[in-house]
Amino acid sequence: MSLIVLLLLPFVGSCLAAVLPHNARNSESLLAGLIALIGTVQVAMLYPQIAHGGVIREEFMWLPSLGLNFVLRLDGFAWLFSILVLGIGTLVSLYARYYMSPEDPVPRFFAFFLAFMGAMLGLVLSGNLIQIVFFWELTSLFSFLLIGYWHHRSDARRGAYMALMVTGAGGLCLLAGVMLLGHVVGSYDLDAVLAAGDKIRAHSLYPILLPLILIGALSKSAQFPFHFWLPHAMAAPTPVSAYLHSATMVKAGVFLLARLWPSLSGSEEWFWIVSGAGACTLVLGAYCAMFQNDLKGLLAYSTISHLGLITLLLGLNSPLAAVAAVFHILNHATFKASLFMAAGIIDHESGTRDIRKLSGLFKLMPYTATLAMVASASMAGVPLLNGFLSKEMFFAETVFINSTAWVEIALPVIATIAGTFSVAYALRFTVDVFFGPPATNLPHTPHEPPRWMRAPVELLVFTCLMVGIFPAQTVGPLLAAAAQPVVGGELPEYSLAIWHGLNAPMIMSLIAMSGGILLYVLLRKQLKLGRFPYPPLSKFFNGKRFFERSLVVIMRGARRLERRISTQRLQTQLFLLILVAVIAGLIPMFYSGLSWGDRPKIPGSIVFITLWLLAIACALGAAWQAKYHRLAALTMVSVCGLMTCVTFVWFSAPDLALTQLVVEVVTTVLILLGLRWLPRRIEEVSPLPGTLRKAQIRRLRDLLLSTAVGGGMALLSYAMLTRQTPNDISSFYLSRALPEGGGSNVVNVMLVDFRGFDTLGEITVLAAVALTVFALLRRFRPSKESMQLPAQQRLLAKDVMTDLVNPRSASDTALGFMMVPAVLVRLLLPIAFVVSMYLFMRGHNQPGGGFVAGLVMSVAFILQYMVAGTQWVEAQMSLRPLRWMGTGLLCATLTGLGAIPLGYPFLTTHTAHFSLPLLGDIHVASALFFDIGVYAVVVGATLLILTALAHQSVRAHRPSNQLAPLPAPQSALATKEGAA
Repeated sequence: MSLIVLLLLPFVGSCLAAVLPHNARNSESLLAGLIALIGTVQVAMLYPQIAHGGVIREEFMWLPSLGLNFVLRLDGFAWLFSILVLGIGTLVSLYARYYMSPEDPVPRFFAFFLAFMGAMLGLVLSGNLIQIVFFWELTSLFSFLLIGYWHHRSDARRGAYMALMVTGAGGLCLLAGVMLLGHVVGSYDLDAVLAAGDKIRAHSLYPILLPLILIGALSKSAQFPFHFWLPHAMAAPTPVSAYLHSATMVKAGVFLLARLWPSLSGSEEWFWIVSGAGACTLVLGAYCAMFQNDLKGLLAYSTISHLGLITLLLGLNSPLAAVAAVFHILNHATFKASLFMAAGIIDHESGTRDIRKLSGLFKLMPYTATLAMVASASMAGVPLLNGFLSKEMFFAETVFINSTAWVEIALPVIATIAGTFSVAYALRFTVDVFFGPPATNLPHTPHEPPRWMRAPVELLVFTCLMVGIFPAQTVGPLLAAAAQPVVGGELPEYSLAIWHGLNAPMIMSLIAMSGGILLYVLLRKQLKLGRFPYPPLSKFFNGKRFFERSLVVIMRGARRLERRISTQRLQTQLFLLILVAVIAGLIPMFYSGLSWGDRPKIPGSIVFITLWLLAIACALGAAWQAKYHRLAALTMVSVCGLMTCVTFVWFSAPDLALTQLVVEVVTTVLILLGLRWLPRRIEEVSPLPGTLRKAQIRRLRDLLLSTAVGGGMALLSYAMLTRQTPNDISSFYLSRALPEGGGSNVVNVMLVDFRGFDTLGEITVLAAVALTVFALLRRFRPSKESMQLPAQQRLLAKDVMTDLVNPRSASDTALGFMMVPAVLVRLLLPIAFVVSMYLFMRGHNQPGGGFVAGLVMSVAFILQYMVAGTQWVEAQMSLRPLRWMGTGLLCATLTGLGAIPLGYPFLTTHTAHFSLPLLGDIHVASALFFDIGVYAVVVGATLLILTALAHQSVRAHRPSNQLAPLPAPQSALATKEGAA
């Protein structure tokens, strides 16, 4: 299976899961499990290709000129993580089938779950730094949705918000660091970055890019001081917690540290930052875990501690420590996933996770208790289990480290203390819950779960045993294949034997186990009585409190700044916005200056100069009349736009002139429809002393700024027009438009081919703007004076409300003197469609194209609304603007993606030739389908804004006692019957 198919499989499954029925819990679980299982099998079959240092690489051209290609790369380390992501994902899917309640929105859960799986898989398979950051942020987004799955709970909303804020901020730092790293290497390709370790460490930007990248990695893996968000993520369903802690979200940070280990490690900065954060997190997480009263809270802090162990190993700058870190990543995934599932079973069957209430469950659920005790023993590092092996390797690295004297003494002590704490909280998880007298007053009577709910735990615990007893035979080759890319060369010598003699690591293990048992005995009674609701001394390292106080300080500062610089006056806001833009434009001029070119001047025409003078007069008149007569101002602004069209024609730019003309028509009508909702200007009869002078000063200030802006733009335009244009730019487009773009209209070919990526971004922005306008106007309430209707319109309010309730019976407003315009407008609709199609089809070779064709079609719809009325139009036609926009964006995107399977960059145009009877040879460019997307988005965006404005008119006709929020805009978009 291709890597791209493997990556797309979870995302396709997510879309399928979202449309399954609400009660299809079995189907949802089966779908997710099969997708994960198929992926696991396919990745496992790729092992022979990566077993001895091989790399599978698939590259798809995206933006090769910027070094941004879509690269999928599978080496031994990525293979290990892919197995964890997909394999544990398979087990969690089966487990979730029995854990999730039938009342839960299960399709939403599995849709988020599969999308999260795909995002994590994309992260580990990415072979490009920017691509890694993209999937990195996707994991933050989907984890936010999963943590807040039960959004009716405040703790779920708070935990999801905290996780998104911390990991999202870390992701921004990671992006900045990655950009610097790519700049230093000269490429964002991962292979080039991994091979440039010496160059990176010797560069002057290394001390800057390293902390930025480490902030992203440490925040993702909940390392000190970012550890506080992970326990609050326990509000998620237990299947999410098991998946998030074992194989995905929190492992992403240590994955990145190991992924970039050959490039970034080996320096003093790396050692102190990474190992220091890991050591603090190792001890702090284990210490807090001992005092947790919630099973999932205990496991969450233990996860923090074990991630600190992995981070500490990666920070030691030792290849053998890196091997131990990879080994513990694998071991931690198995025992931690099984422990979370066991905790979920206990909660599911007993109704509580409170350790103080649980006791004696071994007699009631012996199989689950046995499995949980084995997994807990592996977490504590008991011999003959996989956790013991990687813990021994960790102890060995702390003992034999070569550093300063105090570090050589402190590290073994820290490791032993953390091991002591881990034994104590492991005993608390097992002894307090499964032994002692049977618990009473539980919400449910505990019993064994369904057989297949326990099966994933059994498989994971069996893996812990097999790796612990037969490490060299079971996991030895896999560890070697996974660790070799991390080390970046030959593997150091290491042994996976169970017994290495009575050495220093074994003595540390014995001390940790003995000390942990003693510590548990001393604390057990106090913990059972609930004497420690919070870990002692926790106030000194309470990251949550610091986070919340920081948010409060930021919010207060923002409000103070808002009170000082903001105002409700639109005029002042526009003044500040334009002033900032002017300053931003002037700053470069101080460095580069402004001078004229020596390009020969084109002789002017008396007619053309007259038209320009007319445009200038209209502009001045519009500025003057804007205060007194808005309709007159809008009319004169439209004349200025018309003169701009004539200017484009004069400079032989028919495409621009045609587009500008239609844009003027559409925007003028839409602005005209919106003008009526502005409050009427009320002149003060007797202005207060000083008010008139302030108004005069404000107008003078605005006049000076507008003059500066207009004059500055005129100077810039003149400076550009008098310079000689580089011939290579124009000749490039002129010479390649027809042979490579398949069209003789160079402007259109530029928009849909050479600059197609820009056009895709522009139509995306257009769709977003239309949605924003629609959302704002849906809750917009006009001012009282603009809602005052003439008496004749008030008499029609009752009839309008009747049409509103029953759109099919909506009366035609095109009666009487409006009958002739109505007939003409309805006849104009098919004609406009034909003209629109004509402009669309000729656009690749003649003036036209999808944008102007979409605007022509929009004008026809606007005229229908204006003449026939909102209710009648929506009763007769099902317009559905959202579908227009969605279809257009999808069509444009799929057109761009269609070039990738053929080995070309995104949005590369291809031309096919067909020979048809009577018509002869016809060539069809793939840009045609991209232009269809542009056409659909333009029509949909215009209709959506028009719908929002039209329904304001509907609301204006409603009686004053019926001005509640109107569901009209929704129905107009959703069903043909919903007129308003």
